[in-house]
Amino acid sequence: MAVDGATRGRPVAQFTCGDALGATVDGLRVYKGIPYAMPPVGQRRWRRPEPVVPWPGVRDAIVSGPACVQPSRRYGSIYDRPLAATSEDCLYLDIWVPEGARDLPVLVWIHGGSFIWGAGSDPLYDGAALARRGAVVVSINYRLGVFGYLAHPELGAESPDGVSGNYGLLDQIAALAWVRDNIAAVGGDPANVTVAGESAGALSVLYLLASPAARGLFAKAIAQSAYMISMPALRERCHGHVPAEVAGERLAESLGARNVSALRALDAEDLVDAALRAGFMPLGTIDGHLLPAQLVDVFERGDQARVPLIAGFNGGEIRSLPFLIPTLPQTGKEYEDEIRRRYGGLAERFLALYGSGNLRESALACTRDALYGWTALKLAEAQKGIGAPAFVYLFGHSYPAASEAGLDAFHGCELPYLFGTADHTPPLWPAVPATKAEAALSRAMGDYWISFANAAAPISEDWPAWPDHTITGRHMYFADAPRVEVDLMPGMFALADDVVRQRRNAGDVPWNWNVGVAAPLPDADAR
Repeated sequence: MAVDGATRGRPVAQFTCGDALGATVDGLRVYKGIPYAMPPVGQRRWRRPEPVVPWPGVRDAIVSGPACVQPSRRYGSIYDRPLAATSEDCLYLDIWVPEGARDLPVLVWIHGGSFIWGAGSDPLYDGAALARRGAVVVSINYRLGVFGYLAHPELGAESPDGVSGNYGLLDQIAALAWVRDNIAAVGGDPANVTVAGESAGALSVLYLLASPAARGLFAKAIAQSAYMISMPALRERCHGHVPAEVAGERLAESLGARNVSALRALDAEDLVDAALRAGFMPLGTIDGHLLPAQLVDVFERGDQARVPLIAGFNGGEIRSLPFLIPTLPQTGKEYEDEIRRRYGGLAERFLALYGSGNLRESALACTRDALYGWTALKLAEAQKGIGAPAFVYLFGHSYPAASEAGLDAFHGCELPYLFGTADHTPPLWPAVPATKAEAALSRAMGDYWISFANAAAPISEDWPAWPDHTITGRHMYFADAPRVEVDLMPGMFALADDVVRQRRNAGDVPWNWNVGVAAPLPDADAR
């Protein structure tokens, strides 16, 4: 587009792929809808992202690009909100930059949503407030669901690496490479990039930490409510997962698609809905290339990227994810008997932590800990092994609307505090009150996250220094105000780690959300 009277005075960024015309908003320069790769459509469906073809003239960059096409969320989900647009053409990013920025730290945000839902442009992730603290904030889209994680033998035959799947991870790596090559044009420091995400976005951070292909693209990492679950391998059965290629073939068969050409001919919206109905589970795949091994093996061996890390979780994670709670027995005795059947020699330790006094609360706690609590502390343990810092947190803050809904410290509830977007939450999200106390907690989180992105030292002038867990064993507890505590849920990590170790040794049992009375029996297998 030509720069005329209506556009004169708006900021122009000179990226390697062309000039982009952004907007100036309250002391920030904002660029939205910037493509970081070619549209993954047609024959590029299920191929690695390709560099953007430079555009002529000046691109108008004030509207976010579409999110990846996706199914509707579960009815009544507090995370649901109408998306402005969805498309298979979805590889775009948004940027917020303080005016006059020069060599500022860069925070790249990866959205969550189970690798099925979500968008980097969700108003919850508006980067304006964080950017005003002195950072360049980038939020990205990536391929989701069947588009991002399908593996198939024919796709492997097409690939120069002989592998398939992990397209969403390839997108994230391509976005980070774009940031490396372009962020200096808006005042960011390409040598000081922090990759951050929540839920599936945090699992993506773990994939990036584990992937040799992502080395050197970021200097720090933040994983909020990450879950280090087991993954399928590309061509071998492992830990109860069928090979990813077999899962892809079965999906194609269920769709009546005889080959990849037929799959590529399917309408994008029809395909994504059909994949969800067929039970397709998008996850990273161990392919020996992008993801060389199970995440827990990578971190135990110390083969992850050697970068500082923030990792933590929320006290009420599962309260907003009730579908993860198994059907519970009618009585406490039945519950105890079932736990003893399923946990064997670990049962008494399990019951000491998750007793029969309140079955629902025990189910909430044991599922939270097996997924999120164990992961955060496992990451911290792995960081200690490689001599890299780990700053651990527990977010336990609640407020009246959340408490009234039974959602104290629910999954993702820290996000409006981090981003300063309490007025941008989805329609069914418990409303955050506009009080000085809530604003102060939001400022504290922003201080810690951006100071970490700047210098790997999470600090705030108004709140306690956040100690390195690998040295002190201490963590930050975010309640009504942040405070430093010791002994994060004593006994929790040791039990969860022993459970996972047993399953790894068995070799045919996953460590996903099959916990408590849903845990596999000792002699069970996944056949």
